[in-house]
Formats: sequence, structure tokens, C-alpha cells
Amino acid sequence: MVSVFQIFSIGIGPSSSHTVGPMRAARRFLVELFEREFLEDVVRIETELFGSLAMTGRGHATDLAVLLGLEGETPEGVDPAYAEERRAGLKQPGEILLMGRYPILFDPEKDLLFRVGKRLRFHSNGMKMSAFNAEGKKIYTQVYYSVGGGFVVDQHEATQGSSASGWQVPFPFKTAEELLNHCRQTGLSIWELVLENEKTRSTEEEIRKGLLNIWHTMKASVERSLRAEGELPGGLRVLRRAGPLYRQLLIAGDEDPTLVMEWVSLFALAVNEENAAGGRVVTAPTNGAAGIIPAVLHYAEKYEPFFSEDDVVVFLLTAAALAILYKEGASLSAAEMGCQGEVGVACSMAAGALAAVMGGSIEQVENAAEIGMEHNLGLTCDPVGGLVQIPCIERNTMGALKAINAAKLAMRADGKSHRVSLDAVIRAMRETGENMKSIYKETSEGGLALQVSVAAPAC
Repeated sequence: MVSVFQIFSIGIGPSSSHTVGPMRAARRFLVELFEREFLEDVVRIETELFGSLAMTGRGHATDLAVLLGLEGETPEGVDPAYAEERRAGLKQPGEILLMGRYPILFDPEKDLLFRVGKRLRFHSNGMKMSAFNAEGKKIYTQVYYSVGGGFVVDQHEATQGSSASGWQVPFPFKTAEELLNHCRQTGLSIWELVLENEKTRSTEEEIRKGLLNIWHTMKASVERSLRAEGELPGGLRVLRRAGPLYRQLLIAGDEDPTLVMEWVSLFALAVNEENAAGGRVVTAPTNGAAGIIPAVLHYAEKYEPFFSEDDVVVFLLTAAALAILYKEGASLSAAEMGCQGEVGVACSMAAGALAAVMGGSIEQVENAAEIGMEHNLGLTCDPVGGLVQIPCIERNTMGALKAINAAKLAMRADGKSHRVSLDAVIRAMRETGENMKSIYKETSEGGLALQVSVAAPAC
């Protein structure tokens, strides 16, 4: 199993697969060099990017992420202001400190190679890292795959179907049927079952503290964004709208019932604008879809009676269970599944989690999650200019609203009479993703990406 704190990890924008994952991979490469006692002999490191990482890596700040990872930074710990400052290191050769300690020369033209048009076998988000000594001899090389949501596997883990991130739990599950059967046999709700799994690694107090920290980080992302003005970086000249919309809604009052929708859209816009600007957000389960979970949680806080921090725990643990089902049964990666793997999954997670907070049964939670994905099947990933802005930011507002509608629909039924199961819709999602053309999988080669003229570098 994977942990709720791997599903919801704190990092920086704009992409979990193209920024967070490559940063982790680059730092992991250094750790492996250190463990083999090679690090002091390294004078040059070459990074080759393949597939979607090569096609849209510049727009997703993959080059910056690799540089930061080589310096020893982590997505959780790096200061977004420092990350922005280090962009200058991508413009000309200079010295960098591996792990902040070992100096080497770094030439972005020679050491960061975008292998456009080439793809590694296992996954579209592939990267190969090689270390050289003073004699020019390659002393270590490793292939990594950023498989979505910030998760990284190396070549061995990819071929063996294993990952260092997993651990043994009392209630393992890979399908919704297995998850629900555990709940029925134990009498536990979905969130309680996930909590029992998490308690094999941490105390209940630590888990609760960690989940509330995630919620506070989500809220902080919104608050920072509401204060920001101007254009988002990247060349598309997209204006930040969250701040102006917030001020308009404060004036509008609450008389118009449709304003609820606008508040939800505001929360999603705020998070995804912060993400697009390279700010700190929570991967939920990806950065491209990071606004949906916070928007629906803000909705619950604002409109659900008796909402408390206990509901935050219920929401996030339930959402994590659903994310695990998608990670096991399909993928969280837009480079594999299109945007149904990001916005679709986040919508499904939020729908099921909201149903749980509303007091839904395990069957109603499953039904809400199924509805959330069923109406995102086939959603393509076609970022204009290779940037996580158009249509990504607005797409989060739509996903959040769909999630709330899905939860409401499920709560009006008994959870047992729907014909399509969550497992069935996950299988349909995987099949759809596998049959989807590669131009609709985060390559910026199809869809809206070809219909809007931009100056930003798509590849």
C-alpha cells in the first residue's frame, strides 16, 4: 500500500509528474551515488528527458526541478522564492553544489537534454541520469519514471512491479470490492479502515496532526493566491483571477443561490493559479488537479452544518482510499491516461470524500466516486504551450462542481441500486487511456494546444 501522506504530499508547482517527480528522482540519484561512495568522484551529471517530460518539460519546469534536485532540495522543503531565483542557473553554465556540498560545473545545454520524439518503454515520463568522473568515464547511470502524483520508480522497480514506497498493512486492497468487503467484515467505515492501515506506521495523533497540516497548507495556498495579482509566468499572458473574483463575491452577498458555485470555483482557481505560479500546493493527487480537493473541502467547511476538523480527517482518509484504487487499477498520470487521470481522479476522490462527510454509507461513497469518474471518462490532457494553465486551471473548477453534484446524487440514492460499479468505471478509464492517442496525453500535440497560438515554449 501507499500512504495517505504520499497521496497528499506538499510540494511546489506547476506539476507533480513533471516538477515534483523529477526533483525527487534527481535527489534520489545523488543518494544512490553517495551510498555507492561515488559522489566525491563526480565532475559531471547528464540528465536525459524522454516522452512527455521532453515534450512539455520546459513549460512544466522539469529543467528547474532537476537542477534543484541535484542541489539536494526536496519538493516539501524547497522555498518557492528560492526555486524562482534558481531559474537563472538554467540560462548559462555555472557551478552547482551537489547536495549543497560537492561542487561541479553545470551546463544546461549539454547536461540537460530534451530527447523530443523519443520515449522509454515503461512510461512516457522517463528520465535517464548518468554520472561521470574526471576522466570522462561513466561511473553510474539510472533510469527513473515519474508515474504521476509525484511518485517515482526506477528501472528495476518498474520492470518488477514493485516500489520502495509500499509497506505491509492489515487491510490491503487494490479494488473497490476488496475495500468494501474489508469494511463489511470489520464494521469499519472507509476512512476508519485507512486509518487502521496508517497506524502501522504512525500514531493516531501523528496522523491527525499530519492531515490537519495538509488542510492548513491547502488553505494557505488559497490565501496567498487571493492576495496575488498580475500575469502567470510562462508567456501565455494569463491573468490571475482569484483575487478580483474574491472581492466581487464579498460584495455580492448570499442572496443568489448560484453564488455557491462561484465560491467553489474561486477556491479551485486560487489553488491552481498558485500552482501555475510555482507556489506551494498539496499534490491531490496531482498538481494539475490540486484545486479540486481543497475547493470541495472549502465548500464543506462553508456550507455543511457542524463541519469540524474531524470532518477534515474523514474527508482526506476517504479520498486517499479512492486514490489508491485509481493508482492500482489505472494511473494518476496524465501522460498515461490523459486528464481523466488527474482531474477525473480528483473529482472522484472529492465526490466520495464529501459523501463520507455528509454521513454516507460505504456504498454511497463508492457510488459518488463512480459518478465522479463516469462523467470524466475520455478527458484529454492538452495544455496550451505546455503550461499548466489553459485549460488546466478552469478544468479544476468544473471538476470541483462535478464532485459536489456527484456526492449529492449519491446521497439521494441508497448506494446499492446503481448499475455501474466503481471498479467497472476504473477499468473503463484504464481502457480509455490506453486507447487514447498520445497527442492527448500531456504532449501538447493535440486538442486546444494546437488551436491557440502562443509564444511560450511547448517543446
